[in-house]
Amino acid sequence: MLRVAAAVVVLLVFVYGLVDVIRTDRRDTRGISKPAWIVVMILLPVLGAVLWFLIGRPYKFRAAPQPASHSVAPDDDPDFLRNLEVRRRNQAEAERLKKLKAELEAKERKLKGESKADDTGDSTS
Repeated sequence: MLRVAAAVVVLLVFVYGLVDVIRTDRRDTRGISKPAWIVVMILLPVLGAVLWFLIGRPYKFRAAPQPASHSVAPDDDPDFLRNLEVRRRNQAEAERLKKLKAELEAKERKLKGESKADDTGDSTS
């Protein structure tokens, strides 16, 4: 019974290590290349798995590449930030135009008021 349990443990460690080597990106392997790790794992199942876990496996703190479809926080999304800046500029431009329109209307009212005063002043002379 003990021999069977030991054989199962060895088989599980070997299979887990081999699958881990195969799933690891080739740029993340340490020590030797990914195909070399696969050869080592097949030729030396237990020793290869132990060596893989000790020196070949990528560092855990290294960030995994995120898929393109992964959502990003708004403050990290360059498109969102660019659109935010465009909206800010458009809003500032709209406010500037509104202010200029108000000034123009005020000047027009002032001119109309002066022209009415001139018209009434000429008729009394």
